[in-house]
Amino acid sequence: MPLYKTITVNPNTKVLIWKIEESYKDLCKGIMLSTNCQARVKGMLSDMHRRGFMSVRHLLAEIGYTDDDLFYDENGKPNLKDGKCISITHSYTFSGIIISNSEVGIDIEMQRDKILKIANKFTPLKEYRTLANDEAVIRKLTIVWGAKESLYKLYAKKGVSFLHHIDIKDFPFEAGESTGDVIFNGNISSYQLYFFEFEGFTCVYALEKSIRK
Repeated sequence: MPLYKTITVNPNTKVLIWKIEESYKDLCKGIMLSTNCQARVKGMLSDMHRRGFMSVRHLLAEIGYTDDDLFYDENGKPNLKDGKCISITHSYTFSGIIISNSEVGIDIEMQRDKILKIANKFTPLKEYRTLANDEAVIRKLTIVWGAKESLYKLYAKKGVSFLHHIDIKDFPFEAGESTGDVIFNGNISSYQLYFFEFEGFTCVYALEKSIRK
């Protein structure tokens, strides 16, 4: 399938999402990988991971980049050689990227009841028990997890904890946005968050807002 969704966030920021329906073989067509990435994809044991990896290269191609334009720093954060900022995500049958002139983060998550079991590792679960039912709790927790994951990717510093260092302000579902802070090493960095749901998945992306001391 071609591109699933494109969001122009602002003149300098774009989100692209791919629905992964093709085989790995078909996803390889028309894509040239660097030597390093060829080794990476060959070492992946999961066909789903290989397909996710290749679908991201198609997203890069959609916006005019090749695999060779992408590199990773010492913390594993992706970067583009032209100086633009990028964040990457894939979850089951969807992958996504966000590209901007400033630091950004993105995460896609499948909405699953498993999140109820791990919620206390990243947020106080009791805060969400006022919601109508488990489905609503799962939806909200998935947004919160995606928000924290997108901020973790954007901030990209070792030692940051989802539970202790990243705070997401509460939000109604219909708002489609919230804000979040990373409180780490005496600094408070504030970010704008946007989210949307589709086909049982949640996408959250984060933009820089301000840094305070």
